[in-house]
Amino acid sequence: MSKNRVDTVRLQTMVKGFWESAALMSGVELGLFTAISKGQNTIDAAAGAMGIEVENAERLMTALTAMDLLEREGDKFANAPDVERFLVEGTTSYAGPWMLFGKPAWNEWGNLTQHLRQPKSEQKVLGKYDDSFTVERAREYHAATYSIGMGAARRFHKQVDLTGRTRIMDLGGGSGCYCITAANTYPEMTAVVLDLPSVAVVAREFIAEHNVQDRVTAEPCDFTADALPTDTDVAIMASNLPIYSREIIAGVVSRVYDALLPGGEFHLIGEILDDDRCGPIAPALWGLSEAVSGSTGLAHSEGDVVGYLTKAGFSDVETNEFIPGTLTRITGFKK
Repeated sequence: MSKNRVDTVRLQTMVKGFWESAALMSGVELGLFTAISKGQNTIDAAAGAMGIEVENAERLMTALTAMDLLEREGDKFANAPDVERFLVEGTTSYAGPWMLFGKPAWNEWGNLTQHLRQPKSEQKVLGKYDDSFTVERAREYHAATYSIGMGAARRFHKQVDLTGRTRIMDLGGGSGCYCITAANTYPEMTAVVLDLPSVAVVAREFIAEHNVQDRVTAEPCDFTADALPTDTDVAIMASNLPIYSREIIAGVVSRVYDALLPGGEFHLIGEILDDDRCGPIAPALWGLSEAVSGSTGLAHSEGDVVGYLTKAGFSDVETNEFIPGTLTRITGFKK
């Protein structure tokens, strides 16, 4: 008998993947990981903290242990290191809202086949980010993305030295994390967040919370069509690449080049595929998610993005790993 016999185990594991997602999300929603961190680390104690039946606590905690999210020794449970760091409420690194970020689209992913049958003529430039993206929705959205965004912004400013630069424009800057962190890192730096009108309102709230409103502003801007500021020497576009088609991104990059001051630099940080377009899985799935949103967006490869920058006129274009398997930073300079 062949040692490489093919079976259905891998496929079965994948089709039940949403079971694992549901278990993780319930752990967040019920406050299980916070309870365990605070010492309510038996099934009975955790059940009391969550306000659910002991049998249901056992079911959930057994599954999460099998998923390596919890560690068990006898009757006692502990959070895995990443769970302890990111899923315990009240800590500065709490990312629970981000873990629940995709839940509103849960049912829509169940209808993926129907979405994939949508003709191009019915697709929208901005998918879910249309006129219905109100201030209230923007607040909910960025409450979920803020903690992850601040982590990415801190990582960016550790990797990239902007000493001597004077002004940033952040395209689709959301809650303003990159600009806020820049203002806190470089006392003379000013910045502007460019985003949807509803998002700009929310960005101003985050900016005021960090007390940098004297140097960081947020302005409504459709950066695919509206005029871009011409007084900046740094441009950033982060974590919104798959939302747009190849044609739109190429146009945006060209317009950024034209708007930047001579000698300026552009950092495009995105969910980018390898050149063979075989992965990583995270960028591929972000591209697929645009079918659910009904947009024209898709996953772009490293070669695609380098090509956009080179064709626009940027020089010394280089690629840097940003978050392994998830985000890549591609940088170019205007002569």
